[in-house]
Amino acid sequence: MLVLTRKLMERLYIGDDVCVTVVRLEGGQVRLGIEAPRDVSVVRAELVPERDAGATGAPFRPLRAAAHGSDIRRREPSR
Repeated sequence: MLVLTRKLMERLYIGDDVCVTVVRLEGGQVRLGIEAPRDVSVVRAELVPERDAGATGAPFRPLRAAAHGSDIRRREPSR
């Protein structure tokens, strides 16, 4: 696991297509903005069904419905 320290509005990139920005720090919580292509699933861990990938070696494949839940908002980048 890579552990990084970021300040408000600092970004980190995952590969060529995913950008994570620290958008708010408040009361011990961090709010992250995630920019990713629509074909990349971004799912909170608590929405992923239990899996035993360690024993089977099966890759993680989240349900598409969970990736587009009612609490997920996508914004176009401001210019």
